[in-house]
Amino acid sequence: MARSSLVVYLSVAIFVLFLLSFAPSQPNRPHRRLKLRSAAGLSAPLGRDRRSVHFDPIIVDIERRRDDREWERSHYFPDGHAPTMEPQPEWKDFMDAEDYINDEAQFNVTHRIVELFPKIDVGPADGFITVDELAEWNLRQVKQELMHQTQRDMELHDKNHDGFISFTEYEPPRWARRLHDDNSSDNKMGWWQEEHFNASDMDGDGLLNLTEFNDYVCLCYILFLHPSDSSNPKVFSWLAKEEIRENDKDKDGKLNFQEYFNGLFQLIRRSDDVHNFTLESDTSAEVPAKKLFSQLDHDNDSYLSEDELLPVIGDLHPSERYYAKQQAEYAVMEADTDKDGRLSMKEMIENPYVLYTSIHTEDNHYDFHDEFR
Repeated sequence: MARSSLVVYLSVAIFVLFLLSFAPSQPNRPHRRLKLRSAAGLSAPLGRDRRSVHFDPIIVDIERRRDDREWERSHYFPDGHAPTMEPQPEWKDFMDAEDYINDEAQFNVTHRIVELFPKIDVGPADGFITVDELAEWNLRQVKQELMHQTQRDMELHDKNHDGFISFTEYEPPRWARRLHDDNSSDNKMGWWQEEHFNASDMDGDGLLNLTEFNDYVCLCYILFLHPSDSSNPKVFSWLAKEEIRENDKDKDGKLNFQEYFNGLFQLIRRSDDVHNFTLESDTSAEVPAKKLFSQLDHDNDSYLSEDELLPVIGDLHPSERYYAKQQAEYAVMEADTDKDGRLSMKEMIENPYVLYTSIHTEDNHYDFHDEFR
């Protein structure tokens, strides 16, 4: 297996060297000036606004350093001035990052694709990148970024520096407290309750480690983040409980068909690749809705309980994997010139700005997220 992979990449390397030898000094014409994404919004809840994390680790590193710098300013030096006795880093290498990524001598997009290609093409290494391979690569980048931000936030709130977060140590931001106060009469949002903490505390020791703290923050920022990425079954149970709480109009602790149909079914239908529901021959959305309802209603009592909602929690709260796959599907759809459902290195080199779509350009502000909103 290893020998066959080596033969594949030797052949690809020879082809690429041949291709590059005839490439012009500016290989990606017409040249587009790449611009890093605006820092505005990077300091939103953990910087996670469901924008794509870039597939190129160099760009991720540049944006991360800039984000860290702005985060430190806002949390440690809100007046914009650091203590005079404490020297601050100049960050000269990243002050003009846009010049860096637009300098062909420093950041050659073609060379970057050649370098990254074998790192993505791993399942198996056959000289082509599939949607699944690109999605796994995207997912790896975003998970690293999310855990970096969680670690950063944990260090800020870990008052006694023991490497754990207690319930009293994590204080919600002002905007979340206002939201909680606004809904305190029926508590329908479920924000900032101790049950968030208990659901995240997988081992039940009253403290959150890094992984548990990441789950906790995902639950607290449920409108922005993806708690369904958790491996903690207590998190899924809490999400199911919250869906019942949000949609149970008659407050009987479960969902009848109309409550499920009016509140949840349209969200579930977005995941057609999972349930394969179509309305082409149906005159009413109630037909597929009733089909799924009956499948979920295991005890046939005409109601959905928290446990019966668990199979569709991933559809109601799409995971990072879902968005990583969307990003990969878009890239393959746009760059797959021979329409074989995968990307060769040649196709990626000839369509570099599809892969770098999460960086804005002056002449092209299209964002793949618009395709899926």
